Amino acid sequence: MTLQMILLPLFVQIGLVFFLSFWMAKRRWSLFTRGQMHWRDIALKQTPWPAPAQQVGNCFQNQFEIPILFYVLVILAIITKKADLVFVVMEWVFVVTRIAHAYVFTTSNYVPMRGQFFILGVIDLFLMWALFAFRILIAPALGPL
Repeated sequence: MTLQMILLPLFVQIGLVFFLSFWMAKRRWSLFTRGQMHWRDIALKQTPWPAPAQQVGNCFQNQFEIPILFYVLVILAIITKKADLVFVVMEWVFVVTRIAHAYVFTTSNYVPMRGQFFILGVIDLFLMWALFAFRILIAPALGPL
């Protein structure tokens, strides 16, 4: 696999994070410019945001939870040269579930559907980590298969 093929899903995930951050900033900034919020309302990290602003903010914050394990794994797979076609396909599955999760989160916020995308992504990421660990810890001891 080329470095570009391995990194493209990571770049898409990072793009999602920046998209959500700009969307969140726009929603929050408009509350201040319209006079619906004041800086003192959030000075001590209170969360009095109206639901639409809070929804995008929560989705943005969620990108720094489970996806952190994805970022680390991609970097480790590159360093150890353990990323192959299966790994890249699994990367794309994870990123697509994150995009679907973010879409549901920021639109209908229908928790059962959002939860399904979240669970699929977590299972995929778990399997990616299991495969990576197998390739690092077990496969060398087994020798050529």
